[in-house]
Amino acid sequence: MKSWLWLSFVVLALDQASKWLILTTLAPFEPLALLPNVNFTLMFNSGAAFSFLADAGGWQRWLFAALALVVSGILTIWLLRLKPSERWLAAGLALLIGGAIGNLIDRVLFGHVVDFIQVYLPVIPLALFNPWPAFNLADSAITLGVTILLIVTLTTNDMPSR
Repeated sequence: MKSWLWLSFVVLALDQASKWLILTTLAPFEPLALLPNVNFTLMFNSGAAFSFLADAGGWQRWLFAALALVVSGILTIWLLRLKPSERWLAAGLALLIGGAIGNLIDRVLFGHVVDFIQVYLPVIPLALFNPWPAFNLADSAITLGVTILLIVTLTTNDMPSR
């Protein structure tokens, strides 16, 4: 199943290319409107999801980098051990690997993750989350990969029958 690593490399390449383009084009925190509810806005996240531990003083950079490295290694081993029939699971794992390594590169090079996609949710009850925390293509790949893993897990019937 190592052939699925192409997807990880595509995610990684698109993520890093998009971040480079944004870094060389936009000034931090200046929105560029794309759609009525979507902006490109260059932001930096020194924490994890939703800026968790962003103000921790710097040690979190190496903790999250090490965690991404270990998790990527474990996911790669899992991917390589899959059966050829487990294509959806392979796709989900490959997306997770590519996204994790994309954000890992940011942490190591810059000390933070480069985020730039900013979404405003038009639904009134969700207005508390406006704008939604900025994210990037690596985050999107991770989210899609987790979603695929959940769907595969919930729809696979490996339970023994009685």
